Formats: sequence, C-alpha cells, structure tokens
Amino acid sequence: MTQYPVIQLYIDGTWRQTAESLPVINPADETTIGKTPIATRADLDDALAAAERGFKLWSATSPADRAAVIMRAAAIMRERQDEIARAITLEHGKPFEQARLEVIRGCEFFEWDAGEGLRTYGRVIPSKPGIRYVVVHQPIGTVAAFSPWNFPLSQPCRKVAGALAAGCSIILKAAEETPAGAVHIARALHDAGLPAGVMNLVFGIPSEISEYLIPHQQTRLVAFTGSTAVGKHLTEIAARHMKPVLMELGGHAPVIVCEDANPVASGRLSAVRKARNAGQVCTSPTRFFVHESIYKPFTDAFVERAKAVIVGNGFDPATEMGPLANHRRIEALETLVADARQKGARVLTGGERIQNRGYFFPVTVLADVPDDARAMREEPFGPLALINPVSSLDEAIEKANSLPFGLAAYAFTDSAFNVDQLVQRVEAGNLSINTLEASVPETPFGGVKESGYGREGGAEGLSHYTVVKNVSHQMRYS
Repeated sequence: MTQYPVIQLYIDGTWRQTAESLPVINPADETTIGKTPIATRADLDDALAAAERGFKLWSATSPADRAAVIMRAAAIMRERQDEIARAITLEHGKPFEQARLEVIRGCEFFEWDAGEGLRTYGRVIPSKPGIRYVVVHQPIGTVAAFSPWNFPLSQPCRKVAGALAAGCSIILKAAEETPAGAVHIARALHDAGLPAGVMNLVFGIPSEISEYLIPHQQTRLVAFTGSTAVGKHLTEIAARHMKPVLMELGGHAPVIVCEDANPVASGRLSAVRKARNAGQVCTSPTRFFVHESIYKPFTDAFVERAKAVIVGNGFDPATEMGPLANHRRIEALETLVADARQKGARVLTGGERIQNRGYFFPVTVLADVPDDARAMREEPFGPLALINPVSSLDEAIEKANSLPFGLAAYAFTDSAFNVDQLVQRVEAGNLSINTLEASVPETPFGGVKESGYGREGGAEGLSHYTVVKNVSHQMRYS
C-alpha cells in the first residue's frame, strides 16, 4: 500500500507538529489518509520572524548562489517524482501519470525562475555630464503566498520559485485538502541547502491565517491563486495596509470553433482536455461557441470521446480521469446541470454522480445552453462542457467576452484573418489558438477583468517580486 507522508509545518528550517489538525481525505474512496496541522498564532509569529531574518540573508546572497540552491531543489524533486506523484494521487485523486507530469512541471517552474533570476537587469538612463541615473530592481521582502488544492505541487512551486529567484523570503499557506505537494517542496529546498527562514510552510484556517499575516509589517507582497471572491477579499485586506498583490483568480474559458476548423479533430481534443484534472482547472475549456455549419460534427465528436473517458482510481493505469476533490464539487455540478436542464439545455452525456463511494463524476456535455443558465455565468470547476452554435465570429467573440472573467480563451482556426480578429478582440490574459495549453514556464500567465492582477512566469513574472529603485548620483556637490 502506498504510504502518505506525515504532514508538518516548516518554520525557520525545522519541522513542527501542532495539537489541532484537519483530516486529509482520499477522494477516490473517502477514507482519511492523514492529518494537516493547524498553525497557532504563535506559529505564525515564529514564521514572520523567521522570514524577516531569512530575507536579510537571502536578499544579500548573489543571484548565482540563489539559482544554485533552487536548481538543486528541482533536481531533488525530479529524483523523487514518483514518491511525490503517489502522494498527490492519494490526496487529490488525479491519475498517477498526470500527477507525475505535475511534478515535472513544478520542477520546470523552479528551473526557469532560477535562470531568470540571473537576468533581473537594471538600466542606466542617459543624462548630462556629472550626474548618473541608475534603475535597479531589488527583492520586495517577505511574501505571504496562498496556493489552491487543484494542483498541489505545481501551483505552490510557481510562487515559491518566483519569490526565491527574486531574492525574497516566503511564508506559504498551502491547501489543507492537498498538503503533501507543498511539504515535498519544503523538503527538497531544505535538502538543497536553503537557509533557515527563507521558506516557511503553514496550514490552518485560511481566513484566520490570511487576516493575520497580511497586515503585518514584515509582509510586503500578497500572492494568491484561487476564487475571485476570496481574491477580492484578500485584496481588500492588503489595500487597507498598502500591500501590493499578485492575484491569479477564477475563469470561465471560452472556446471559439471557427467554420474553417476541423470539427472532428477539435471536438475530440476538446473532450480530452475537458477531462484533465477532472475539469478542476481555472483555465479549463468550458464554454464552446461553435460555428453553426460544423456544430453537429463537432458536438458528435466531443460527446463520443467524452463518453469514452475512463473514470476511476488514479492508481489504475487505464484511468484517464480521477474523482472530484470533495463532495462540494459533486453538489455544485449537480445543481448547475439541473438548473441548465430546467432552462432548456440538452444533456448529451453525463450529468449524474457515477457511484456512491468516491467523488466520481463523468465528463458532462450540455448543448443549446441558454445565456441565463447559471452554468453559463458561474465557473463550474469540474468536467462540465457547454456547447452552443453561433452564426459568426463576431457573435462568438461577443459571447466569449460577455462575462467579467478573462483568464484563458481558446480558438480553432486556420484563417489568418480570424487569428488577427481573435488576438485583437478577445478579452483574456492568455489566448491559445489550435492548442488548449494555456501556459508554460517561460511565458507570462495571468488574467484580466475579474480574473486577477499581475503575471506569474516568464520574464514578466519575477517583476512582481521586486521593487524598482531609482538612484540619482551627482559626482560633485557644492
């Protein structure tokens, strides 16, 4: 039997346990597999003090030496990828191979940011003789970071890598439902020689931790990935204390399928991608606007492939999609499907829980979904696809932009004119054409409108972990 790791807090370079804890549930069979410790106020005070000491040391460490530690940690996680992936499958439910790919992706974030940390260049501004203006980028300070449950390792990796590469210290509050990924990150950094206090890991009651950490003077930046509602709340707290934020929030990704697209190939690819992580992805393709001339073949291909998706335990090699994370996701999807059906949508496949034990729900396809259905306005965060016909690219873009979200958007077309229109007019931080991959480590990732503020990844990502200082130096004074 696969063993689940002991979950502990990591503060000032040491591991600690607490008196109170929360259960970790395996979503495939609803058994308790571990306990997540709840940090006390004293634990948080220790983490803040440790991070302040850690920042003084780490920010004074050369970028090359910082990069070496981060790269060693990435190498350690690559060596331990099977062990880490097994823990992720246990706590999250995703298929083991997908969990292993997540570990590799997290390592790639570490490796990219380690290299990019060597290139946080400043500049010299031309001036008159006798005076020099120099712009430098310096690490912002201690980061309070909050990561979600849907990607237990890669999401915290993204924040930890950016903060450390820029020279910051970090207090990471990872997800209590899926804590093992963050624990393995801390272990790898510890074993790679990261100085004590530079990274600290806590768990607990999310609202209590955020409301305590954010106002403290030591906290200089708030980085969060999660729902728009929570992101707005944390931003309000940060604003009261003039703290900058990095917010990667919810989405409701549209997919525009133009009349020149291959309906069968794009339909099948879309169904496979909809099943990724059981649809529990902020960039998951959800609202499909398909040109009416190819609507039927696209929908038929999508439904055929969706029905063929094998749902089961993540340790079964045949499994393509694991369970949802918890019972709340089951209830949310059932409510959205019922509402859409009542408003006239057609259920082409799925729509009901598969069995009574384990949080299994099939890829569900709704067609002809009216605009006033809740599913068309609320992020389902599950394997739910909504397919509607449109008469033109203009109509598709209008519908794609109709929501307050703008994280990811997708399109299928071979027309250069269509591509130009999509690039210019679609409101999203990430637009992918003829692919359903929203981001890679070397590209910036983030949203517009209510999908967030700031960017993670790419050359742009590290800028949020730094402050810009202008130095004016006059050679002589009188």
